[in-house]
Amino acid sequence: MSMTFRSAVRAASHPFTRLRSLEERVGIAFLALALLFAMSHALLAHDFRAGDIQIDHPWSRATPEGARVAAGYVVLRNAGSEADRLIAATGEIAGRTEIHEMAVDDKGVMTMRPVGGVEIPAGGEAALAPGGLHIMFLDLQDARKEGERFKGTLVFERAGEIDVEFAVEAAGGGSGHGGGHSTGHSGHGG
Repeated sequence: MSMTFRSAVRAASHPFTRLRSLEERVGIAFLALALLFAMSHALLAHDFRAGDIQIDHPWSRATPEGARVAAGYVVLRNAGSEADRLIAATGEIAGRTEIHEMAVDDKGVMTMRPVGGVEIPAGGEAALAPGGLHIMFLDLQDARKEGERFKGTLVFERAGEIDVEFAVEAAGGGSGHGGGHSTGHSGHGG
């Protein structure tokens, strides 16, 4: 056998021995890191789906010891051809749960009131975010710290009950999930 043939056989049987240049090694390492990042994003995804309804990143703020209320936030997407409606919610941390709306009138007075539900238009979305619509967890049974999660259920007219987990985020901030949540909520639960 010639020396060139032996080198080719050895390189084919041991593909990593062919990586002689620094650029090739860096390229493989970069590709491995990119794949790891892409897979970890899927593992960290915090979305739920039932039928045409997608529930993106349910979250709540950390609550101090002794707090009696907390608020929950989420983006609801409807891929269907008919509107649906969020009509109720539960949270294992609360004695009772309501859907609320916060508004500030022209005099700067903030009001908070329960609403009968939240419509998610066909092909559209509804955001429950600080400073607006939100899920109100009342009669809290225990405080939750940043990084923890708690179970809940969202109830829709058409899609029915969907079990979710609320991620607990920093007490003073909005969602770091990139959902465009404002951080100006100063009502209960904030």
